Amino acid sequence: MNKENPYKLFDIWYKIVINSNSTDANAMVLATADASGKPSARMVLLKSHDRNGFVFYTNALSRKGSELQENPYAALLFYWERSYQQIRIEGSIERLSAEESDAYFYSRPLENQISAYLSRQSQVLTDPDAFNRDFFQMLVTGTKPTRPPDWGGYRLRPTRFEFWSGKQNRMHTRTQYDWIGDEWLESTLYP
Repeated sequence: MNKENPYKLFDIWYKIVINSNSTDANAMVLATADASGKPSARMVLLKSHDRNGFVFYTNALSRKGSELQENPYAALLFYWERSYQQIRIEGSIERLSAEESDAYFYSRPLENQISAYLSRQSQVLTDPDAFNRDFFQMLVTGTKPTRPPDWGGYRLRPTRFEFWSGKQNRMHTRTQYDWIGDEWLESTLYP
């Protein structure tokens, strides 16, 4: 079996969605679970992908960051309504290096850097006015923040892909790839 089959198929589907001028092609659901197995899910943005995995960025002190620390496994879900397709990806999670996180952080617009620097993601915001004031103070003065040590990238290394293509009469096509040993095992699932 070709080891790159699911990656190649992902690339084909993803490029089609991007070329259709979809504004949310890289939006994906990230599902995590805490140490007790209690799940949670939220939307994040895919920032890069290759044969090593799928990369997104967040604050390690956020709920998702804490859950990934406790239980370093996650699932991603891409759903593209216009093409009536979805891709599920499951795998292990690893943190990116400080150098990789720095490179992405400093490539972002200044407003995004400031927001990430000031935000205590997932904590209660008791004084929104102070948060806004601090944000605009840094923006107006052109203050360039340093990357917070708890903000950075994560890579999901896939162990399973499922490609779903919707069809009439619920005769959907589902193809699953599982990483077994040192190769991808392909199987077709009932709709």
